Amino acid sequence: MNLDEARAVLREHGQEHLLKYYDQLSPQEREVLLNQIAGINFSVFHALDAGGERKIGKLSPVPAVTVHDVELRRAEFEDIGLAAIRAGKVAAVLLAGGQGTRLGSDNPKGMFNIGITRELSIFEQQFVNISEVTRKAGAYFHIFIMTSEVNNSATVQFFRQKNFFGYPSEKVHFFVQDMAATCDLNGKIFLEEKGRISMSPNGNGGWYASLLKNGEGDILSREGIEWLNVYSVDNVLQRICDPVFVGATINGGAGCGAKVVKKVAPEEKVGVLCMEDGAPAIVEYYEMPPELASLRRPDGELKFPYGVILNYLFRVDLLNKTTDKRLPVHLSLKKIPHIEDGVLVKPEEPNGYKFEYLVLDMIKLMGSCLAVEVVREREFAPVKNRTGTDSVDTARALLVKNGVKL
Repeated sequence: MNLDEARAVLREHGQEHLLKYYDQLSPQEREVLLNQIAGINFSVFHALDAGGERKIGKLSPVPAVTVHDVELRRAEFEDIGLAAIRAGKVAAVLLAGGQGTRLGSDNPKGMFNIGITRELSIFEQQFVNISEVTRKAGAYFHIFIMTSEVNNSATVQFFRQKNFFGYPSEKVHFFVQDMAATCDLNGKIFLEEKGRISMSPNGNGGWYASLLKNGEGDILSREGIEWLNVYSVDNVLQRICDPVFVGATINGGAGCGAKVVKKVAPEEKVGVLCMEDGAPAIVEYYEMPPELASLRRPDGELKFPYGVILNYLFRVDLLNKTTDKRLPVHLSLKKIPHIEDGVLVKPEEPNGYKFEYLVLDMIKLMGSCLAVEVVREREFAPVKNRTGTDSVDTARALLVKNGVKL
């Protein structure tokens, strides 16, 4: 993109201010800025018109395989799942683009040490969990790790230093998630430097588009991979490519599967898996009307009991049919440093928006989703905060309860 083309694009979208300092830039800085302008996804800005809110449709409970069902059919489900893994039909996608800022670390979140008497990173613990599956299956599966521009180099270097935690390096693939411009409350895009637009990762919902963009789709087709188990770096008890989960989803004939736990209270801060207007959907805790969240069945159980733990199983052929679908854009109100009158401003209050796609919105595009309930104490130990709820302390306690030496 040349300067005239950039001016035309920015004029069309009311963002001409991005060239305010162009004459002060070096040739290299000008090239960087013009390339950034060429890459701006202006379509996300339509979310500003709706204020980032979405209307909730008619909700009903989702089909589920309960913990009791799993125990009755564990061997059957596991045999189906192990067969799929051995046949190379299953792979994993780790969403690891975040930093450990809220944990008091400047490193990628997965590098955070949850050990007490020994070093044990979140990454390592998750690979320990993976090794239980690979030993049982007698086979390794491909693992695609989504990083961000902020943490990619550190993440790759860490894996190399740790010798990929004993996993075959040729089965581990890194790809960087796409970025989106940030803006002020009036929709004006921020500059983080005079010659650089303020950008942030575009959320975990962009994982498949970013994976394909990076060329990993060639591996999927070449290897005949039919299922992708997508999971987050937050949960140290995450069971990845769990053959029981894989087998239950395949057996159920669903377009995707979601591991869920029973909510401990109506107001628990987890997304709720349910049916919305006849299609599977996840309603975030802050979107769910309190009167619906607290509804109970005659037996006293919540009518909408299942909270997601960000562990999903997607059919690749269905994912390929969604590449031209537009996911909802979520607005995240943040404190965003930026250039103002040539000076760097670090706001003390939220001053702008980041635009994010969320993986939970992909569920609706799959047509059907099977909820597979797991035991919370065995599979859900999120590390979101330094202390308190869903913290390093609570995760460590659950790891110890599950026999992990810290």
